[in-house]
Amino acid sequence: MQIKPYWQNYINGEFVDAANRLKIENPADGSDLAEIAQASAGDIGRAVDAARACHESGVLTDMRPVELGRMVRGIGDWILDHKDRIAEVLTLEAGKPYWESLIEVEGAARYFEYYGNQAETVEGRSIPLGKGYLDFTVYEPMGVSAQIIPWNFPLEMVGRGVATALATGNTCVVKTPELDPLSSVFFAEAADAVGLPKGALNILCGLGHEAGAALASHPDINQIVFTGSVKTGISVATAAAQNVVPAVLELGGKSAAIVMPDADLDNLADSIRWGIYFNAGQVCSAMSRVIVHRSIHDEVVERAVAVAKEMAISPGIDLREGGMTMGAMVSDPQRDRAEGMCRDAVAEGATLATGGHRLNREGSFHEATVVTGVTPDMTIAREEVFGPVLSVLAVDSDDEAIAVANSTEYGLVGGVFTADLDRATRAARRIRAGQVFVNEWFAGGVETPFGGYGKSGYGREKGREALMNYVQTKNIAIRMS
Repeated sequence: MQIKPYWQNYINGEFVDAANRLKIENPADGSDLAEIAQASAGDIGRAVDAARACHESGVLTDMRPVELGRMVRGIGDWILDHKDRIAEVLTLEAGKPYWESLIEVEGAARYFEYYGNQAETVEGRSIPLGKGYLDFTVYEPMGVSAQIIPWNFPLEMVGRGVATALATGNTCVVKTPELDPLSSVFFAEAADAVGLPKGALNILCGLGHEAGAALASHPDINQIVFTGSVKTGISVATAAAQNVVPAVLELGGKSAAIVMPDADLDNLADSIRWGIYFNAGQVCSAMSRVIVHRSIHDEVVERAVAVAKEMAISPGIDLREGGMTMGAMVSDPQRDRAEGMCRDAVAEGATLATGGHRLNREGSFHEATVVTGVTPDMTIAREEVFGPVLSVLAVDSDDEAIAVANSTEYGLVGGVFTADLDRATRAARRIRAGQVFVNEWFAGGVETPFGGYGKSGYGREKGREALMNYVQTKNIAIRMS
């Protein structure tokens, strides 16, 4: 597929240039893919000004919620109508298989469908104060929502935040990731197509330390949504605190699946395929650890190794049909980090049951990997790999399994595999995580709230809970006389 060589930013309803450009590479072969305008701090400022002017004009808040919801849903419809073209661009810039990119495009569109339908449901309540008084609450938008997007799911993360923000009457400034920003530009085309008011959505690509920092610290934003590393999340939260604005942070994860002796291991193997090898393991909620009762340890390892060895790895643009396939990682540095953590794990006493190395070919490819003999004190058991690397830890009891699952600083998701639902429920209540899957990794959907405990962040995305991050409550008390 040939894509246009130069992409622009989108500010106040117009596609605009910037003083500098960023080169975007194809991680499947290292070739130059395209260039995009590199937003400066000044560009960010102009985008915030446009979003502020749009918000203060009242053009969104004056709209009937049903009409606003239809406009939001229209963006999702446009994305679906152009999904093949968008998926190809996403595949070329991010490295993931084409069929995975299609899933992401459809997932992004689903957010606009879901939250477009929610626009008319954000309702206040009346509060009885006795005779002579009328008291009620209303929900008002925060104002300008700043959204800093990660590179692992650049399209879906834009959809997740922007759909919620627009449905609640906010305007948005989106800072896309510098590694794979191109597909996010399609949201600007969608905004134009549905007649979204100028300034309601602004999309810019820039470097994190420049454009991202400028956006997070801008005094005219009213809310920040950030997905990324703990280190950067702390910087974003600090900037938010300086301006006393709320932030929603989705940070790292080191999520564990606890496998009980009575678990359906065929089902577990399917969850391993999706849990750690989807998007080459570059998923904050990936199944990065399997904590298994010692009595079935060897059988679980055998199943996991079989899944890893079945993964066919090649350029994502060639992988059109879903199955046991994996594309490139997003960049050489990300691949090198995964390989380095495997090497360090072996040095600490773990064993590579399969994989652990880069592929001897052009591109940012890494083997599907299973590491055994892992103990809770090892670096690979505590730190996020963000690659296709599964660590297996053996335990002797349910209590030990829970303790090991909760032994990291993270608490994004967890999982339990067992035929005993009472046992599953007890374990799920004790796992320190914002979401717990039982017998299926990634169970749930757009409708289910998502967010972390501990250093995995705070606030919730997805579901109706997410709406509350984008509104503030106003109480109106009236003496009727």
